Parts: sequence; structure tokens; C-alpha cells
Amino acid sequence: GKADDPAHRAVAFAHVAERHGRLDHLVNNAGINPAFGPLLQIDSAIAHKILAVNVLATLEWTRDAVAAGLARSVVNLSSVSGLSASPNIAFYGISKAAIINLTMQLADELAPGLRVNAVAPAVIKTDFARALYEGREEQVAAQYRLQRLGEPDDVAGPVAFLLSDDAAWITGQTLVIDGGGGMRTAL
Repeated sequence: GKADDPAHRAVAFAHVAERHGRLDHLVNNAGINPAFGPLLQIDSAIAHKILAVNVLATLEWTRDAVAAGLARSVVNLSSVSGLSASPNIAFYGISKAAIINLTMQLADELAPGLRVNAVAPAVIKTDFARALYEGREEQVAAQYRLQRLGEPDDVAGPVAFLLSDDAAWITGQTLVIDGGGGMRTAL
């Protein structure tokens, strides 16, 4: 992964400057989860790598974007795993909880010039999440009120909204995109 590589960031921002002359928005979408199993069994080196890519790289991309003249807004990709216990992907969830707080901290520090928000999707049908649904898609989809897994467009639309002028008075927020999965039924 190149998300946590400073040289890669420098090349990316140089390319944007050369090709477009300005930088209006940043979407921090890099993330990894090479660990599956109980939290107490995670390898420390893997935990460090998850933090480096999922949290520190988000901060570093944002810092470098601001230095490159970022003009309008940032959207960070968190996850519903950052909002509750996440069996077998707990450290990933911890990193995504950190993204929610990082979003609030950056929104506070970068206001009023820049808006910073996040989205927190549930299981989206991507290669990244394949291990969470492959071979049991119907069973996983049943946990969502909308009875299906999310599609990439289900996240792209809300991200585009948060980047747009329609969200001009929204900052420091995390929009949950979970097909109703977070709703609880009172008994």
C-alpha cells in the first residue's frame, strides 16, 4: 500500500497541481484490514500497520492537502465497525473509531476555511469486504432493514453530497450508511 508513503503523496499532489492547478476536495479512502480474529490475538506489527494506513495516513494526506492549497472540503472513510463492537475485525473498528474523532478534530482546527466530514458504511460489495459476505451474502444482507448489501454507489452518492455546496453548513459529522442495520428494535 502506498497510502502511508510520503513520496507517493508528494507525487500525487504534484500531479494535481500540474494537471488541475488547484485542489478543492480530498477524499481519504485508503484502508486495510489484514487481521481477522480475537482482538487479544492481533499481531502488534499488524496493529501498527493498520494504524499507519487507516489513521495516520488520513491525517498526513489531509496535512499535505492543506499545504498544497486545499480549498473546500475533506471526506474521510470510516466504518460502522467504528461505532460498536466488531467481532473478529476489532482493531480495524478501533482504527475507524479513531477516524470519526480525527474528523471532528480536523473539522474544529480547519474551520471556517475547510469542512471535514466522514462516512461510516456497513458491508459494501467490494473486493475489500468480500471475506465478510462471500458465500453467505443473503445471510449478511438479512441483518439490514433494506435486505441487501451496500453497493459502491451507495457510498459514492453521500460522499459527493458531503463534498458539494448542498452540504455547505455541515462539518465534523459522520454519516452512517448502513441500510438500516444500526436500527434497534425495542422489545
